[in-house]
Amino acid sequence: MNESQSHTIHSIGFNKKIINGNSVHHVNVKTHVNPTKLKNHRSRWTVRASEMSKNTLNPIRAIVDGMKLTPNPDKPMIALSIGDPTVFGNLPTDDTVLQAMKEAIDSHKYNGYAPSVGYQKSREAVANFYSRPEAPLDSNDVILASGCSQAIELAISVLCNPGDNILVPCPGFSLYKTLAVSMGIQVKLYNLLPEKSWEIDLQHMESLIDEKTACLIVNNPSNPCGSVFTKEHLQKILSVASRNCVPVLADEIYGDMVFPGCDFHLMAPLSSDVPILSCGGLAKRWLVPGWRMGWILIHDRNNIFGNEIREGLVKLSQRILGPCTVVQGALETILNSTPSEFYQRTISFLKSNSEICFSELSTVPGLNPVMPSGAMYIMVGIEMDHFPEFQNDVEFTERLVTEQSVFCLPATAFEYPNFFRIVVTVPEEMMVEACIRIREFCTHHYRPRSQDSNELDH
Repeated sequence: MNESQSHTIHSIGFNKKIINGNSVHHVNVKTHVNPTKLKNHRSRWTVRASEMSKNTLNPIRAIVDGMKLTPNPDKPMIALSIGDPTVFGNLPTDDTVLQAMKEAIDSHKYNGYAPSVGYQKSREAVANFYSRPEAPLDSNDVILASGCSQAIELAISVLCNPGDNILVPCPGFSLYKTLAVSMGIQVKLYNLLPEKSWEIDLQHMESLIDEKTACLIVNNPSNPCGSVFTKEHLQKILSVASRNCVPVLADEIYGDMVFPGCDFHLMAPLSSDVPILSCGGLAKRWLVPGWRMGWILIHDRNNIFGNEIREGLVKLSQRILGPCTVVQGALETILNSTPSEFYQRTISFLKSNSEICFSELSTVPGLNPVMPSGAMYIMVGIEMDHFPEFQNDVEFTERLVTEQSVFCLPATAFEYPNFFRIVVTVPEEMMVEACIRIREFCTHHYRPRSQDSNELDH
């Protein structure tokens, strides 16, 4: 280094170890760095949102935020749009569930970090609760997550790479597409059939599978349809997956929320070869969506997932440190001690409201409700040619708010136009009043088809 260089540099000190025999001496060493070489200076601010954030779109929010929702000031608002059973306070969780949480807090054991996949004891509780002789589980088969939504995100993330595709039900829960598209994963929509109580069009579904298909998502019981698949139908779905070597992501968050006379079947015990990631949680059946407790159950009896998928799920779960530790502390008691009467009361209420809604709207000109078998929803078809004032289901539901202060979710939000979804968790008197208002709205706007009027003339 020459003298002119030495005048244009700054000294930076750091410690250097010098080892002599068994002793270690720390010596401060000076080195010289030109500050202009430390980084390339930007001349202006260029902060931009990431491509992932730009590609993240929730269809429900996109549609609802764009609607002109000005309720009729003379009628109190009835919101039948939000899939949250706690909104009106008429469906509280059981006292056993609340007591378990209080005891977890009072124990002072759950105030710190838990393992990213959840406490061992909590994972054991979930494994024991869902284990079946045909599909046994142990704690290593359980990944706890921050709600079922995060469980679904982890499952998609571990199975798919950008450029892959996933098969998603139509109509279906919008989150699948929101997550996939943000990750550069293509979404292929397979049809559900309203005339067959929303069973899957198996032929259509299988026609979509190609070498880039990374997983098949099956939502049973269904949001938004309220449908529950029979054992036989689930076996046919699994046959398609088996024949094409496609793993299944089973969204079973509404598991066991089925009406009397209808049976719910977990997918995993029905298959001996198809690897399945089953996603569930406390949100719906236990009526505590805000507690954010979900899980993934890994069913892999033929070791198709192997260690790689399990290790991938563990690594992905380490991006955040798992779900709420207090809820984990209460989980074993919640699963094992919630009385069956609590579940039965909830289901009885949902069935009663569904029957009221179906019965009332079945006789409304221009509407075709599809009776659900479970979950918390009913889908209603709109014969749009009888309502020429409205271009689509979004305009129809928008005007329903303006004139009647009843807000239903247009099924365009679920990629299924000319239907709307009703949430049946509202108090019964509110359900009845909403149906009266919907009838009044439809009667006012209903117009016979031109051929219908011609037939009347003759």
